[in-house]
Amino acid sequence: MSPFGKCLHVVESVGEHVEELIEGDMVLPVFLPNCGECRDCKSEKSNACSVFPNKFSPDMPRDGTSRFKDMKGEILHHFLWVSSFTEYTVVDVNHTVKISPEIPADKACLLSCGVSTGVGATWKVAKVEEGSTVAIFGLGAVGLAVAEGARLRGALKIIGIDLNPEKFEIGKQFGLTDFVNPATCGEKQVSEVIKELTNGGADYCFECVGLASSMEDAFRSSREGWGKTVILGVEKHGSPLTVTPRELLKGRTVTGSFFGGLKPKSDIPLLAQKYLDKELSLDEFISHELSFQEINKAFELLKEGKSLRCIIWMDN
Repeated sequence: MSPFGKCLHVVESVGEHVEELIEGDMVLPVFLPNCGECRDCKSEKSNACSVFPNKFSPDMPRDGTSRFKDMKGEILHHFLWVSSFTEYTVVDVNHTVKISPEIPADKACLLSCGVSTGVGATWKVAKVEEGSTVAIFGLGAVGLAVAEGARLRGALKIIGIDLNPEKFEIGKQFGLTDFVNPATCGEKQVSEVIKELTNGGADYCFECVGLASSMEDAFRSSREGWGKTVILGVEKHGSPLTVTPRELLKGRTVTGSFFGGLKPKSDIPLLAQKYLDKELSLDEFISHELSFQEINKAFELLKEGKSLRCIIWMDN
């Protein structure tokens, strides 16, 4: 479970002009649109969609109206075009991904947000190579998914950076080889420790916390000449990222990534197939399973950092 919400749905009915889905199809609602026809969707350079840009409207993307009302007849809004904390929802076809019915619902729902973001960032944005070194700042579900993606790409050293020492044992099953706790580095900067572990700096650094200070640490932990830093965390306080021109002149780069660079309609089914082929680990991300009536407990676990992904069962 994440603030975005995730769910696997069965198509109950389709509206006019919808051709790619039929009643009974299994679909994942996703917050990132993918029309498949615009210049952006056809390009391999990003996963943006220029027909349905992310303006974070509370309603349907085409006409700005809602399909929901409460018992009093008052309008309810669509949360990030998905509204998956409900037994029935209405979603634009460009926010849905058809998925194989062979994948279990509790595993499939992990692919509509966090896990896809982390895995995708290693494959599509960083393009991590076999034998490379990776440093991951923040070992929540997204950070651990980065580790999983780096493992699958054959990274030689995968370093996790987190204030919670328990995350190392959890992270080992996703491929972590080393762990750094900033609180125990003494007078050394985290970047110094990473450079020692990687003989000069990590080839790829991923920031999954959402703090400008952590982003700067990640950048300065990357190797001069070719080190690449990928920003996945959403900065919590609106603070700017400070990087000097001299640091950039030495060959390091920094880039942002939305949804791990994945194009939902084409890439999510590939991840589902990799799970079915026993290549991609998903089971280990599920730390809790609760009923819908316990949803407040799920949010408490999320805020306390005690869960990776919490599955909410609507019918339990």
